Amino acid sequence: MFKAFVIGILIGVLLVAAGAWFYFTIGWAPVAVADPPMLLEKKLAHGALKARIGKDPHTDPAPVPLNDATYLAGADVYKQNCAVCHGLPGEAQSNIAKGMFPKPPELFHGTGVTDDPAWETYWKAKNGIRLTGMPGFKDTLSDTQVWQVSVLLANADKISPAVKAVLASPPSAAPSTIPAPTPAKK
Repeated sequence: MFKAFVIGILIGVLLVAAGAWFYFTIGWAPVAVADPPMLLEKKLAHGALKARIGKDPHTDPAPVPLNDATYLAGADVYKQNCAVCHGLPGEAQSNIAKGMFPKPPELFHGTGVTDDPAWETYWKAKNGIRLTGMPGFKDTLSDTQVWQVSVLLANADKISPAVKAVLASPPSAAPSTIPAPTPAKK
């Protein structure tokens, strides 16, 4: 009797695994941006992210000062690296953001991340979040730059008009590393 029960459990597990494999390999799984999320997708993804972030040690308070100079530096880094997906205050969502799934949060609209501690935003910006389009910036930005953006966003509801003005201005052009073409000799 017990042996039949165990065999039944094993067959059940194998059938569920085979059904999941079949579901994903024949093209029924929602993988397009416009498709609705899978059952429990958001709950499992958010739970895993929260558990992973909570597992790592975090720095609190932030190792950068909470002042306009930091916010201004953070605004410049944000405009160059984050605004294309997360937007700027008072601007519509970009075409890139409209075409993403899951949708990137508009960090200056609504509560954004002002209710998140800066260390949590730092972790997300430094490490990125798999399967969301959120890149990790640990290899492209310094820790100071990531902290500057993180404290800017954590305090976005308290920033001065000067910082808001910098965020509203067009991003500064990065210097080109491509040499100018030389005229052809005739």
